Amino acid sequence: MKSVLTAAGSLRRLRPGRALRSGLPALLPVLLLLASACGDDHLTRFPQTTFAPATEMASEQMWLFHLTMWMGIVVGLLTFGLMGWILWKFRYRPGGPEAQQFHGNTTLEIAWTLLPALIVAVIAVFTVRAIFITQPEPPANALNVRVIGKQWWWEFQYAVGRDTIITANEIHVPVGQPVQLLLESDNVLHSFWVPQMAGKRDLITNRVNRLVFTPREPGVYMGQCAEFCGDSHALMKMRLIAHTPDGFRQWLENEARPAVEPTDSASAVAVGKKLVTQGVCAGCHVIKGTPMVGRTGPVLTHFGRRRTLAAGIMENNAANLHSWIRNAPAVKPGSKMPQLGGDVQNALSDEQISYIVAYLQSLQ
Repeated sequence: MKSVLTAAGSLRRLRPGRALRSGLPALLPVLLLLASACGDDHLTRFPQTTFAPATEMASEQMWLFHLTMWMGIVVGLLTFGLMGWILWKFRYRPGGPEAQQFHGNTTLEIAWTLLPALIVAVIAVFTVRAIFITQPEPPANALNVRVIGKQWWWEFQYAVGRDTIITANEIHVPVGQPVQLLLESDNVLHSFWVPQMAGKRDLITNRVNRLVFTPREPGVYMGQCAEFCGDSHALMKMRLIAHTPDGFRQWLENEARPAVEPTDSASAVAVGKKLVTQGVCAGCHVIKGTPMVGRTGPVLTHFGRRRTLAAGIMENNAANLHSWIRNAPAVKPGSKMPQLGGDVQNALSDEQISYIVAYLQSLQ
């Protein structure tokens, strides 16, 4: 009991100025952290940000966030300000008179009941408005893209006349044209999320969900599966690439072509093609213009044009591709891509893998 009284006495003797000075060192790291979030390279350091909206839907969501944030800040400042005033006004004074006790204040109780109700009502009105904005009907000129969530990668399908163009992990869209995504899953739950484009939308087995938005500016926008879906959920990334209308048309025309044939039959590319189209790869992948008809893994027709591999977790270069082919499960746990090199039975040699890498990178 004596120690408690001693501590209480020490607190009473601590002057406000001394308390402020003693608390400043603890506040400095917090202030530096807040300042670091205000730099110009925000998009570089935080590519999956919601604070640089690129569609009307994303702008509406950010506006709603700012509304609730500033209302919360005002309420917090008023609440803590009132608490501070009460603590100062009715603080203990040695030898001073005891504060008058009272119970109940009808006006105050009505005010603190109606004011929160009014704040919640304002938030509710604008939230309902935002819900309707995030669920628009697709216009007649909307580009339809079928999105299928896999474990753990993304497949994107474009219907062009009687043909279907299929790619993986990079969704390409035109600027200024509405885009309707038809979201499906052929396994467990997933969630499509490109923060600068729109909010999260779930991919549910045996159900087709829709997401409609119109990109404003060309660029590369980072995305991610936002629903826990297994071992490599955190490694199920994607990129949304927004083109100018002409750029998108050129991309679509190139994707519709079959794979380019090697010109030199004795080259590393030609040897790689034989290993890919007549080996174990043919059972799981498709390359248009070859006998490959497997549908377990991504379509590889223009694999060399993709910026990343393994669902966006590695840059698409020779070294990374070699590591991926040699032992994919070591890179992405639970991957259905088997280990093809190393100490497994019937393993490919490093030289054979290099030929396969040369062929895949030639598929432009």
